[in-house]
Amino acid sequence: MDLTHHSDYLWFMTTVPSVRFLDRTTPPHIATLILLAGVSALNMSIFLPSLNLMAIDFGTDYATIQFAISGYLAATAVLQIVIGPLSDKFGRRRVVLGALFIFVLASLGAFLAPTITVFLTFRILQAAVATGIVLSRAIVRDMVPQDQAASMIGYVTMGMALVPMFGPMIGGVLDEAFGWRATLAFLALAGTGVLTLCFLDLGETLSEGGLSFREQIAGYPILLTSPRFWGYSLAAAFGSGAFFAYLGGAPFVANGLYGLSPMWTGFALGAPAAGYAFGNYLSGRHTVRLGVNHMAMAGSLVTLAGLGLSLFMGLGGLENPWIFFGFCTVFGVGNGMLLPGTMAGSMSVRPQLAGTASGLSGALMIGGGAALSQLAGLVLEGQNTAVPLQVLMFACGICSTLAVIFVIYRGRQIAAP
Repeated sequence: MDLTHHSDYLWFMTTVPSVRFLDRTTPPHIATLILLAGVSALNMSIFLPSLNLMAIDFGTDYATIQFAISGYLAATAVLQIVIGPLSDKFGRRRVVLGALFIFVLASLGAFLAPTITVFLTFRILQAAVATGIVLSRAIVRDMVPQDQAASMIGYVTMGMALVPMFGPMIGGVLDEAFGWRATLAFLALAGTGVLTLCFLDLGETLSEGGLSFREQIAGYPILLTSPRFWGYSLAAAFGSGAFFAYLGGAPFVANGLYGLSPMWTGFALGAPAAGYAFGNYLSGRHTVRLGVNHMAMAGSLVTLAGLGLSLFMGLGGLENPWIFFGFCTVFGVGNGMLLPGTMAGSMSVRPQLAGTASGLSGALMIGGGAALSQLAGLVLEGQNTAVPLQVLMFACGICSTLAVIFVIYRGRQIAAP
């Protein structure tokens, strides 16, 4: 898709002054933000097709190797609470460059790891790359108002989704051709490339001076006591929770239940990301006109429809890879419509704390995701059906929809005379 022919993209490029590609004295180009967020998401998904083989190589069980997902997500959740305040104080550029450098070293460490303990240690350190997801959103919010931020976050996360959509496919192909460690070498190379790009292009977008930690702490009650912040954050947390439960359970479903090879497991696991990219496109195209809340509501209903139909067919005994992963594409579309608006909404409660709000909201998303990822593995243990995973994902969709309804209700209360 050529974004240069879209009015929202042109609005962004003409409203943000002096955006020049590969000029670190100006705000970053949108391509840089897409790749910054993309490498973060790629790291989460690229070796999913290899989990069973990794467990065999390290002589451990699936529950232990799955900690590479749930433990990584837990570390990411904690890190996001720190990333926001650090970037609000010291600037987006310094934090991004430091985090990417740590990620490259951690990827090399995981590549060389001789034992499961060493591997998981470096895997947790790889969580530093989550900075890219948090701060790509905060950087957009630094530059444009709420509705335009939701639109541009939609484009950034659409591009972000296109990268991890191919991540499991790339991981599966690398696994079959060279072994699973090749995926970690690929991550180290990708991280080095994005680090170089950010060094050359990522200009500072934080207002001069930033906020002291005391000022940020003083602002926490405004976020934590705001019903709208909690509404937006919980809508995003439960909406993405379905996806994280999918990350925890889908590799087992694809390989253990349906008998797919690592390569075909990689293709199957990319199904939600394909839908997510299209949902992000819809969000980027229509949020400015419809508003954040209406787009979030539409997205939550699409998510609920996809998950509900998947569960209905599973309960009816209609189980095969085409049905399961096909409906996961539908829930991906809904998430792509839902998440940009809820993220922008949570950061707009207090714009000068955009980084902190992004980190807190992201911590709720990822922390809940870590729990749901591990829970998905537990509910599927010993099962010969994907229905327990479908039930868990559908429950997340219901909770997300209720949170969006609350945000809309609260907004009408505030607007009432």
